[in-house]
Amino acid sequence: MKRRHFLQSTAAGSAGIAVATNSQAAPSDSGKNAPVIEADVLVCGGGCAGTAAALSAARKGVKTLLIEKAPFAGGIITSVGLPFFDGIADIRDNRIIVRGIALELLAKTGVCKPDATHTEKHNPTIPSTFEFKVLLDRELTKLKDNLTTLFNSFACDVISRDGRINEVLVANKDGLVRVRPKVVVDCTGDADIATWSGAPTEQSAEVQPLTLHFRIGHVQKNQDLTKNCRAALAKAQEAGELPMYYGPGIMFKYANDEIYIHSIRVPANPTSAADLTRAEMQGRSDVLAMFTAWKRDVPGFEDAYLIEAYPWIGVRESRRLVGQHVLNEKDIMDCRRFDDAITTGCWYLDLHPNKVTVGSANDFQPEKVQPKPYDIPFRSLLPQKIENLLVAGRCHSATRGAHASTRVTVTAMAMGEAAGLAAAMSVEAKKSAQEVEGPAVRATLRKQNAGPQQDWS
Repeated sequence: MKRRHFLQSTAAGSAGIAVATNSQAAPSDSGKNAPVIEADVLVCGGGCAGTAAALSAARKGVKTLLIEKAPFAGGIITSVGLPFFDGIADIRDNRIIVRGIALELLAKTGVCKPDATHTEKHNPTIPSTFEFKVLLDRELTKLKDNLTTLFNSFACDVISRDGRINEVLVANKDGLVRVRPKVVVDCTGDADIATWSGAPTEQSAEVQPLTLHFRIGHVQKNQDLTKNCRAALAKAQEAGELPMYYGPGIMFKYANDEIYIHSIRVPANPTSAADLTRAEMQGRSDVLAMFTAWKRDVPGFEDAYLIEAYPWIGVRESRRLVGQHVLNEKDIMDCRRFDDAITTGCWYLDLHPNKVTVGSANDFQPEKVQPKPYDIPFRSLLPQKIENLLVAGRCHSATRGAHASTRVTVTAMAMGEAAGLAAAMSVEAKKSAQEVEGPAVRATLRKQNAGPQQDWS
């Protein structure tokens, strides 16, 4: 019987990679008298991938449980405040390349019609992150006969035996709860369930920096605003008030006198509880330092006030599954076709450095590496060693370079939709997730107006 532990081995894996391992220790007595929940499909994480996975599985009629550590679903859109549907359209012509649940949700925000073929921008902005929380509440509640959602609930341990997950321990206001699923979909972003269960995962020695997003009100537009904000941040850093930043990305997204800011850059290890805590604190300190510098030095901020920093710092990169197929940069740049493709990716290779870059998040790169739309195979959602587990979202099986493209919001939703469907198919057929055939998942997605773009173009 395997349980997780808190050590990583650096002996295996590629250069600069730590491969997570699991111990053979006997289980403790913790939680042995805890309440038990039986589920056909357990989805761990209610972000972009997890919400789509839960909706997808429950719509197939299987009993689904969604657990999410925040008090709402939506992940990076609602907890971090990123309002973009990145990855839904081709940057070259704004042609929609991801349908299914992602397009359905975008249409329900009022941004486009349900049968839209193009968007106004390749990464459209939803009008309100709060309203998106409520939209997801409603969509999850509609499926209450098949879907149970538990917010404020944190997966904290996994018990696996003979290549199968037997239980996932969940901590919430009921105490420690034992969930016994037939299939698990890991949408934690950090591949927590995969790692703890014994599936091979990897994490680069250095990962992309974390970013806290924030908003400032009563800012007066002027033609020199961005230039002056940039100069003020450089001055603040020189004075020792601000350790690191990028951009800044200053956008009037929600009102004519309110700015939404991309600029925080905090190097950290997001799979370390202590380092993640430090990063959250540093992010908030940096928000206040930026606001103070702009209020002091930049015309247009005279009457400005800090509205909010979103509750979580945004994580771009942490653990990745080492699955049945590891999607790589060559697959992406060559637009390799897979017979088990379950969605189409299109985002550029968006790799942020752990240093200051002024004017753009990626100014360190000689040019933006932009692939044409490419396939993501079902096998990149399938782990090794664990038969009743699927992984979706930014922790799916990909190299660091490929992951820089696949990690974005809509691509994660599409992977989640496919994983949720495959989990339901596994339950219905009484097969392991490993026995579900990727081409069959693809064919079913196509019937649902989802799946890879070339199937419905």
